Amino acid sequence: MKLETLKDLYFEELKDLYSAENQILKALPRMVKAAASPALKAGFEEHLSQTREHVSRLEKIFDTVGKSPKGKHCKGMEGVLAEGSELLKEDADPEVLDAGLIAAAQHVEHYEIAGYGVVRTYAKLLGESAAQKLLQKTLDEEEQTDQKLTQLAESGINIAAV
Repeated sequence: MKLETLKDLYFEELKDLYSAENQILKALPRMVKAAASPALKAGFEEHLSQTREHVSRLEKIFDTVGKSPKGKHCKGMEGVLAEGSELLKEDADPEVLDAGLIAAAQHVEHYEIAGYGVVRTYAKLLGESAAQKLLQKTLDEEEQTDQKLTQLAESGINIAAV
């Protein structure tokens, strides 16, 4: 696709996020299963539910303009998730694995925060106010998830890994 306008770039970025979110939907159940901490397990399960909603919001944005969200593969998220998958292959103590799972999840969250910040700004510039609101809601949830992961790490999981 030739990118001639900001709107073209906006839709390419949205497709990238759609691919990223769908990759996350496949990875989160493995993280739930691997987590030893009940609080971390619950956090991953909660984010799995949120991620389904994030996909739904992106589909709503695309439906509104009569476009398909499919057709792009997010290589960035593929790489971030591949690094997290490597962790699951390690022979790690449960507490250390949980600390590593938090780190891997925060890499994912930071990637998403960057992506949603960009498309939210594009939507604002393009006058796409309904999409801007949906994207801001997702951005807020991604930032909250990152904060919850930090709290879990600092309140005990990282300490237990020491």
